[in-house]
Amino acid sequence: MKKRIAILGSTGSIGKQALEVIESQPQHFSVEVLTSNNNAELLIEQARKFNPNAVVIADEKKYAEVKKALEPTGIKVFAGNDSLSQIVSLDSIDIVLTALVGFAGLKPTLEAIKAGKDIALANKETLVVAGELVTTLAKEKQTLIIPVDSEHSAIFQCLVGETGNRVEKIYLTASGGPFRGKDKNFLSAVTREQALKHPNWTMGNKITIDSATLMNKGLEMIEARWLFGLNQSQIDVVIHPQSIIHSIVQFEDGSMKAQMGLPDMKLPIQYALGFPRRIKSGFKRFDITSNSTLTFEKPDTITFRNLALAQEALSRGGNLPCILNAANEVAVEAFLKSQVGFLEMSEMIEDCMHKISFIHNPTLEDYMMTDGETRKRATELLPA
Repeated sequence: MKKRIAILGSTGSIGKQALEVIESQPQHFSVEVLTSNNNAELLIEQARKFNPNAVVIADEKKYAEVKKALEPTGIKVFAGNDSLSQIVSLDSIDIVLTALVGFAGLKPTLEAIKAGKDIALANKETLVVAGELVTTLAKEKQTLIIPVDSEHSAIFQCLVGETGNRVEKIYLTASGGPFRGKDKNFLSAVTREQALKHPNWTMGNKITIDSATLMNKGLEMIEARWLFGLNQSQIDVVIHPQSIIHSIVQFEDGSMKAQMGLPDMKLPIQYALGFPRRIKSGFKRFDITSNSTLTFEKPDTITFRNLALAQEALSRGGNLPCILNAANEVAVEAFLKSQVGFLEMSEMIEDCMHKISFIHNPTLEDYMMTDGETRKRATELLPA
């Protein structure tokens, strides 16, 4: 039977690539729900093409536009963030792909888990902010969380069949982004356009900037802690400029398993949607004989301070990862608008981590409050 997919964030980079996967595998997948924050035009276009049962436009001001355009199709149209959280409980949904950007992915992911839906997780911030809450609920509801990030998908794939075998360490690989090897003098003058030119991956703006600052790898360390039940000493980062090895698992006997492939997000998306089956694809294959050099190096956490800040948040826990994430979201948005410089993003994040009250055992309400307070503080740090 076809798996019926709900895509939260269908107009973003991951959402669009997921629809390409679904279109190429019509015998395996169908689209049940599509959602977008405010890109009404593309949501309408996607709905007409894939004919889902329902769509949600989070921006309520655009409800009338979407409703009118889709009226002839019979597709149900809803609006608002509450609808986003409610739609995931539909009985007709088999798996929810959470491809929303940032903190916005937390609540609908929690609601999907409460409804017993398996999750294909492309929103790392959900576990960064509230990892213990999310993973505990998933165990209670006996739902799967299948990672879509290439690094976590690689770890997940390496662990299949290894139940009961202790993991000694995992290595999350990073390309190093467009500024690998550069010093602070260089970074102080980089522009938005330079930072958005990733050497290997095609991604959305926010994750591309996170990759350039190495914050993306820090967030992935926190996410891995919850996905795989590890402690900080078992999680490491290694720079691998070729982006062919997507991550490595080292077991207690010293053996290491790595997942390899060309840098293409459609592969981990298809793996997550099709799990536990591997589905034949037409994706371009990696020619191992034409790529004889794979290199690795330690990350520079002095120049790229965001990774060190994320490691501090991972070590201390509590609501500190939530503070880190919220401050980073504000900082990245400000950088994309040319309001702050590349290095100033780290300064904003560090300020918030020191000034916002630390809560050792936060509740969901604490996370919501922390997120709001941090965004307010970070916004106040922006130049007038």
